[in-house]
Amino acid sequence: TKINPRYFDRKFLLFLSLASLLHCASGDGKTLVLLDNLNIKDTHSIFFRSLADRGFDLTFKTADDPSLSLIKYGQFLYDHLILFSPSVEDFGGNINLETITSFIDGGGNVLVAASSDIGDPLRELGSECGIEFDEEKTAVIDHHNYDLSDPGEHTLIVADPENLLKAPTIVGKPTNKPVLFKGVGMVADPDNPLVLDILTGSSTSYSYFPDRPISQYPHAVGKNTLLIAGLQARNNARVVFSGSLDFFSDAFFNSAVQKARPGSQRHEQTGNLELAVALSRWVFKEAGVLRVGAVTHHPVGETAPPAAYTVTDLVEYSIVIEMLSEGRWIPFDGNDIQLEFVRIDPFVRTYLKKNGGKYSIQFKLPDVYGVFQFKVDYNRLGYTHLYSSTQVSVRPLQHTQYERFIPSAFPYYASAFSMMGGLFVFSVVFLHMKEKEKSD
Repeated sequence: TKINPRYFDRKFLLFLSLASLLHCASGDGKTLVLLDNLNIKDTHSIFFRSLADRGFDLTFKTADDPSLSLIKYGQFLYDHLILFSPSVEDFGGNINLETITSFIDGGGNVLVAASSDIGDPLRELGSECGIEFDEEKTAVIDHHNYDLSDPGEHTLIVADPENLLKAPTIVGKPTNKPVLFKGVGMVADPDNPLVLDILTGSSTSYSYFPDRPISQYPHAVGKNTLLIAGLQARNNARVVFSGSLDFFSDAFFNSAVQKARPGSQRHEQTGNLELAVALSRWVFKEAGVLRVGAVTHHPVGETAPPAAYTVTDLVEYSIVIEMLSEGRWIPFDGNDIQLEFVRIDPFVRTYLKKNGGKYSIQFKLPDVYGVFQFKVDYNRLGYTHLYSSTQVSVRPLQHTQYERFIPSAFPYYASAFSMMGGLFVFSVVFLHMKEKEKSD
């Protein structure tokens, strides 16, 4: 019997599709962790264990390992990158600044932790992302908000939870636990709207050399001093910069905290662990990820979209929006999602109403024909940028669709018929009128 070769083609394509799905399913958590030294793996074990428990496949290497590689044959070998190597001067292997920026441009997520011993590579990476680190050997200093265990330099900062960004998707649920911080300060590029001030210093904080008298204006002062900053690029890639490597350490997670002020409240544990877990969930896209599901549109009373709409049609539009939660896609709950009906400028802009597991709205098309788009452009703090665009045509009325009699033209109709009636009466009178004969 002769076997159809297309049978093998279908089997081969099916095998490839299954292989690609398995690769996507198993590759979401591949994470490269670059360390200054392997001892950091032990001193920050709680944070790394929390990642491993959530399904991340962590690969630990020193930042100067000559076998390092992030991209091979044009493909990224990892989905996420953790840089816990603040003092590195040159990355090993094939990793450099251009490789990391290409990784971000390709949609990769990066978590960076610096310290007062920050090297040039991390400083340059920060500049590429709109973050400017202070000089090496500097630290954030606050003479009013330092911990009791501070050795005297006032660099062990107690950051109040009020200084956190008001975005639970990024920083987690509100808490009253303060955060311990010891590291270098940052400032954000004011011209970069994508930078997020996740944790700022208090109004009395500044960044300078702890062992020198102040002889010039500090790099960062007051609320402009960033302790933790973030970035969500236009391709939804996420980057988080922490000025403190100790922020993620076991010692800071388990430490008690109390400000060196008379009458200050003592907390048996810092809020570092909760904040670090929330930040890692956000930066590695376990939280705040949205996607568009089914999009439908049709005239009210029908179920299928026409080849072209007609002006002033009553249209129903619906869209399914889902959010990633605990590894599952669930319906997104939002009350500020807008729909725009756009030609060049929006002709209709209205809020979508939640209807079961989807958002829908009914509206009347404008009395303007052309090529339009149903557009949903949802961009909110902490969430990935959601965009959906569906193009449709709107045509004018056909000559058989116009009204036979327009109500607003009734006065003109009346005047025409009155003129005809007047002419008829005049004709009758004129034809039947007989002149009197003149008598002799």
